Amino acid sequence: MRLRTVLRDDHGSRAEVRADGQWYATAAADVGALLSDQNWRSVRPLAGAQPPPGRAAPVVTAPTKIVCCGHNYRAHIAEMGRSAPEFPTLFAKFADTLTAWDADIALPGPAEAVLFDWEAELAIVVGATLRRADRDTARAAIAGYTVANDFSVRDWQRRTSQWLQGKAFDATTPLGPDLVTPDEADPTDGLRIVCRVNGTEEQAGTTDDLVFDPATLLSYISAFTVLRPGDVVLTGTPGGVGIAADPPRYLRAGDVVETEIEGIGLLRNRITLSPKDIEPAQRDGKES
Repeated sequence: MRLRTVLRDDHGSRAEVRADGQWYATAAADVGALLSDQNWRSVRPLAGAQPPPGRAAPVVTAPTKIVCCGHNYRAHIAEMGRSAPEFPTLFAKFADTLTAWDADIALPGPAEAVLFDWEAELAIVVGATLRRADRDTARAAIAGYTVANDFSVRDWQRRTSQWLQGKAFDATTPLGPDLVTPDEADPTDGLRIVCRVNGTEEQAGTTDDLVFDPATLLSYISAFTVLRPGDVVLTGTPGGVGIAADPPRYLRAGDVVETEIEGIGLLRNRITLSPKDIEPAQRDGKES
């Protein structure tokens, strides 16, 4: 089963379900709203013709929580020179960080100075309320998986020992294109996860390299904060991030970043200049 959220021309949004090779509208405003109905797995398309095409949106547009796990792939832990963690290394994002799978992403700082890095990630979307859940309960509450890139502003991230400020810039976390239910894509099977920059493969790993699997993460997080339908958990990134290269490599305007997970989907995001770095004539659509 596949679900997605699209933006309508009237500035609203709708959740859609894929059936018989086509996308059909549902009555829900987005996938998060759809998941709030405990019978969401039995969702039926609205009667009538297929809706007009919509513009891409994050799979979930307004989660109550986005929780992220760092240092969770063994290969990435090794390239960063760290030891395997005893407990998940967690940080949070805000809903304003989310953007569409095909969105342009503006450099969050001066074009030649900002240290903007890629991090391909498997994202979990929660499908039922979880409080102090054991692993089996947590596993059963996974609505599905989608693709994310935790684009990181390393110069801000390294200002303190806390990562939040380097991870929470607005519109820097593409999420999508679809939610794929666990019966169609199971991370324990070792799904291939890659990140390409301008066609060059920078990251390549498999989801069976995770230290803490999705059920373990949801169980652990739910021990201290409730998780609700539509909440999102990012599970970490494999080896190959730009900051770990020798010398380090970072994204620049014009770069195209593709993030792909086998059986789930593909993000394609173009990096653009920060609005402050665009000449006035360019902003007006004129030749400089």
